Amino acid sequence: MYPVERADEPAWSSIPIAAIEHYAYCPRQAALIHLERYFEDSAETARGQIAHSAVDRGDSRTSRSGQRRWTALPVWDDDLGVHGICDVVEFGADGPVPVEHKSGSYRPGSAADLQVAAQVLCLRGMFDAPVPKGIVFAGKHRRRHEVTVDDSLGNRLRETVTELREMLRSEVVPEAVNDSRCDRCSLRTGCMPEANVRPSASLFTPLPLGEWDD
Repeated sequence: MYPVERADEPAWSSIPIAAIEHYAYCPRQAALIHLERYFEDSAETARGQIAHSAVDRGDSRTSRSGQRRWTALPVWDDDLGVHGICDVVEFGADGPVPVEHKSGSYRPGSAADLQVAAQVLCLRGMFDAPVPKGIVFAGKHRRRHEVTVDDSLGNRLRETVTELREMLRSEVVPEAVNDSRCDRCSLRTGCMPEANVRPSASLFTPLPLGEWDD
Protein backbone atom coordinates (compact mmCIF):
# COMPACT_ATOMS: atom_id res chain seq x y z
CA MET A 1 0.00 0.00 0.00
CA TYR A 2 1.25 3.48 -0.78
CA PRO A 3 2.38 5.67 2.11
CA VAL A 4 -0.08 7.95 3.90
CA GLU A 5 0.60 11.23 5.67
CA ARG A 6 1.36 11.13 9.38
CA ALA A 7 0.48 13.85 11.87
CA ASP A 8 4.16 14.89 12.14
CA GLU A 9 4.60 15.22 8.35
CA PRO A 10 4.15 18.49 6.46
CA ALA A 11 0.72 19.02 4.95
CA TRP A 12 0.32 17.52 1.49
CA SER A 13 3.68 15.77 1.61
CA SER A 14 2.11 13.27 -0.80
CA ILE A 15 -0.45 14.39 -3.39
CA PRO A 16 -3.04 12.14 -5.10
CA ILE A 17 -2.17 11.68 -8.76
CA ALA A 18 -5.78 12.36 -9.71
CA ALA A 19 -5.39 15.88 -8.28
CA ILE A 20 -2.67 16.59 -10.86
CA GLU A 21 -5.11 16.14 -13.73
CA HIS A 22 -7.77 18.18 -11.92
CA TYR A 23 -5.32 21.04 -11.37
CA ALA A 24 -3.99 20.98 -14.93
CA TYR A 25 -7.57 21.23 -16.18
CA CYS A 26 -8.63 23.94 -13.73
CA PRO A 27 -6.98 24.95 -10.41
CA ARG A 28 -10.36 25.89 -8.95
CA GLN A 29 -11.74 22.45 -9.77
CA ALA A 30 -8.81 20.84 -7.94
CA ALA A 31 -9.34 23.06 -4.91
CA LEU A 32 -13.07 22.35 -4.75
CA ILE A 33 -12.48 18.60 -4.88
CA HIS A 34 -9.38 18.26 -2.70
CA LEU A 35 -9.79 21.18 -0.27
CA GLU A 36 -13.56 21.68 -0.07
CA ARG A 37 -14.37 17.98 -0.65
CA TYR A 38 -17.04 19.02 -3.12
CA PHE A 39 -18.00 16.69 -5.96
CA GLU A 40 -21.09 16.21 -8.09
CA ASP A 41 -21.91 13.31 -10.36
CA SER A 42 -22.89 14.02 -13.95
CA ALA A 43 -23.57 11.96 -17.06
CA GLU A 44 -19.86 12.12 -17.91
CA THR A 45 -18.62 11.13 -14.44
CA ALA A 46 -21.15 8.28 -14.31
CA ARG A 47 -19.90 7.12 -17.69
CA GLY A 48 -16.35 7.26 -16.37
CA GLN A 49 -17.26 5.18 -13.33
CA ILE A 50 -18.79 2.52 -15.56
CA ALA A 51 -15.71 2.54 -17.80
CA HIS A 52 -13.47 2.04 -14.75
CA SER A 53 -15.51 -0.78 -13.25
CA ALA A 54 -13.66 -3.39 -15.29
CA VAL A 55 -10.24 -2.26 -14.02
CA ASP A 56 -11.02 -1.45 -10.39
CA ARG A 57 -10.99 -5.00 -9.06
CA GLY A 58 -7.28 -5.11 -8.29
CA ASP A 59 -6.11 -8.44 -9.69
CA SER A 60 -3.34 -9.93 -11.83
CA ARG A 61 -3.75 -11.90 -15.02
CA THR A 62 -1.43 -13.37 -17.62
CA SER A 63 -2.33 -13.30 -21.30
CA ARG A 64 -1.73 -16.13 -23.76
CA SER A 65 1.34 -14.27 -25.00
CA GLY A 66 2.75 -14.32 -21.47
CA GLN A 67 2.19 -10.65 -20.69
CA ARG A 68 1.25 -10.01 -17.06
CA ARG A 69 -1.49 -7.42 -16.44
CA TRP A 70 -2.26 -5.83 -13.07
CA THR A 71 -5.39 -3.77 -12.43
CA ALA A 72 -5.87 -1.13 -9.70
CA LEU A 73 -2.17 -1.18 -8.77
CA PRO A 74 -1.18 1.29 -5.98
CA VAL A 75 1.88 3.38 -6.91
CA TRP A 76 3.88 6.18 -5.29
CA ASP A 77 7.02 8.27 -5.65
CA ASP A 78 8.58 9.74 -2.50
CA ASP A 79 10.85 12.14 -4.38
CA LEU A 80 8.01 13.70 -6.37
CA GLY A 81 5.66 13.33 -3.43
CA VAL A 82 2.70 11.71 -5.20
CA HIS A 83 0.65 8.55 -4.85
CA GLY A 84 -2.26 6.95 -6.63
CA ILE A 85 -3.64 3.88 -8.35
CA CYS A 86 -2.92 2.84 -11.93
CA ASP A 87 -5.99 1.54 -13.74
CA VAL A 88 -3.86 -1.06 -15.51
CA VAL A 89 -0.14 -1.86 -15.59
CA GLU A 90 1.06 -4.15 -18.36
CA PHE A 91 4.33 -5.99 -17.69
CA GLY A 92 6.13 -6.92 -20.91
CA ALA A 93 9.68 -7.65 -21.95
CA ASP A 94 10.55 -3.94 -21.68
CA GLY A 95 9.10 -3.50 -18.21
CA PRO A 96 5.89 -2.01 -16.81
CA VAL A 97 3.63 0.32 -18.83
CA PRO A 98 0.70 2.12 -17.16
CA VAL A 99 -2.61 2.29 -19.04
CA GLU A 100 -4.98 5.07 -17.94
CA HIS A 101 -8.61 4.48 -18.94
CA LYS A 102 -10.73 7.47 -20.00
CA SER A 103 -14.35 7.20 -21.01
CA GLY A 104 -14.17 10.13 -23.45
CA SER A 105 -11.77 11.25 -26.13
CA TYR A 106 -8.07 12.12 -25.96
CA ARG A 107 -6.03 15.03 -27.23
CA PRO A 108 -2.21 15.10 -27.21
CA GLY A 109 -0.86 17.52 -24.64
CA SER A 110 -3.98 17.22 -22.50
CA ALA A 111 -4.10 17.10 -18.71
CA ALA A 112 -4.24 13.29 -18.95
CA ASP A 113 -0.62 13.32 -20.15
CA LEU A 114 0.51 14.68 -16.78
CA GLN A 115 -1.50 12.03 -14.95
CA VAL A 116 0.16 9.29 -17.00
CA ALA A 117 3.58 10.90 -16.55
CA ALA A 118 3.16 10.76 -12.78
CA GLN A 119 2.30 7.06 -13.00
CA VAL A 120 5.37 6.46 -15.17
CA LEU A 121 7.70 8.18 -12.68
CA CYS A 122 6.21 6.13 -9.86
CA LEU A 123 6.80 2.87 -11.75
CA ARG A 124 10.36 3.87 -12.64
CA GLY A 125 11.23 4.19 -8.99
CA MET A 126 9.25 1.22 -7.73
CA PHE A 127 10.57 -1.27 -10.32
CA ASP A 128 13.92 0.36 -11.09
CA ALA A 129 13.03 0.25 -14.80
CA PRO A 130 13.25 2.84 -17.62
CA VAL A 131 9.46 2.99 -18.36
CA PRO A 132 9.72 5.43 -21.29
CA LYS A 133 5.99 5.71 -21.94
CA GLY A 134 2.46 5.32 -20.71
CA ILE A 135 -0.82 4.78 -22.52
CA VAL A 136 -4.18 6.55 -22.44
CA PHE A 137 -7.05 4.33 -23.52
CA ALA A 138 -9.84 6.58 -24.85
CA GLY A 139 -13.15 4.77 -24.52
CA LYS A 140 -15.05 7.06 -26.88
CA HIS A 141 -13.16 5.70 -29.89
CA ARG A 142 -11.69 2.63 -28.14
CA ARG A 143 -8.14 3.62 -29.07
CA ARG A 144 -4.82 3.45 -27.23
CA HIS A 145 -2.64 6.56 -27.34
CA GLU A 146 1.04 6.39 -26.37
CA VAL A 147 2.41 9.17 -24.17
CA THR A 148 6.20 9.46 -24.27
CA VAL A 149 7.45 10.68 -20.90
CA ASP A 150 10.62 12.58 -21.81
CA ASP A 151 12.48 15.30 -19.90
CA SER A 152 10.15 18.00 -21.20
CA LEU A 153 6.98 16.30 -19.93
CA GLY A 154 8.74 15.33 -16.72
CA ASN A 155 9.67 18.96 -16.06
CA ARG A 156 6.10 20.09 -16.76
CA LEU A 157 4.88 17.49 -14.30
CA ARG A 158 7.26 18.67 -11.55
CA GLU A 159 6.27 22.30 -12.08
CA THR A 160 2.58 21.38 -11.92
CA VAL A 161 3.05 19.33 -8.74
CA THR A 162 4.94 22.22 -7.12
CA GLU A 163 2.16 24.69 -7.98
CA LEU A 164 -0.55 22.26 -6.89
CA ARG A 165 1.16 21.53 -3.56
CA GLU A 166 1.50 25.25 -2.86
CA MET A 167 -2.19 25.81 -3.58
CA LEU A 168 -3.22 22.94 -1.30
CA ARG A 169 -0.97 24.15 1.52
CA SER A 170 -2.33 27.68 1.21
CA GLU A 171 -5.91 26.34 1.43
CA VAL A 172 -6.98 29.16 -0.89
CA VAL A 173 -9.61 28.32 -3.52
CA PRO A 174 -8.76 30.14 -6.79
CA GLU A 175 -11.35 32.40 -8.34
CA ALA A 176 -13.56 31.10 -11.12
CA VAL A 177 -12.69 31.84 -14.73
CA ASN A 178 -15.99 31.01 -16.50
CA ASP A 179 -14.74 29.78 -19.86
CA SER A 180 -15.32 26.77 -22.12
CA ARG A 181 -13.99 24.35 -19.47
CA CYS A 182 -17.01 25.09 -17.31
CA ASP A 183 -19.39 23.64 -19.90
CA ARG A 184 -17.90 20.17 -19.37
CA CYS A 185 -17.35 20.37 -15.61
CA SER A 186 -19.64 18.44 -13.26
CA LEU A 187 -18.87 20.95 -10.48
CA ARG A 188 -20.46 23.88 -12.28
CA THR A 189 -23.52 24.03 -10.01
CA GLY A 190 -21.51 24.42 -6.82
CA CYS A 191 -18.67 26.37 -8.41
CA MET A 192 -21.03 29.05 -9.77
CA PRO A 193 -18.50 30.49 -12.23
CA GLU A 194 -20.90 33.16 -13.47
CA ALA A 195 -21.22 34.61 -9.96
CA ASN A 196 -17.58 34.30 -8.93
CA VAL A 197 -15.73 35.37 -12.04
CA ARG A 198 -13.93 38.69 -12.35
CA PRO A 199 -12.92 40.27 -15.70
CA SER A 200 -9.22 39.59 -15.06
CA ALA A 201 -9.64 36.59 -12.81
CA SER A 202 -6.86 34.37 -14.15
CA LEU A 203 -3.60 34.37 -16.02
CA PHE A 204 -3.62 30.56 -15.97
CA THR A 205 -3.63 28.84 -19.35
CA PRO A 206 -5.32 25.44 -18.96
CA LEU A 207 -4.28 22.22 -20.59
CA PRO A 208 -7.04 20.65 -22.71
CA LEU A 209 -8.72 17.73 -21.00
CA GLY A 210 -10.49 16.31 -24.04
CA GLU A 211 -13.65 15.56 -22.08
CA TRP A 212 -14.43 15.87 -18.38
CA ASP A 213 -14.24 12.32 -17.24
CA ASP A 214 -12.36 10.35 -14.66
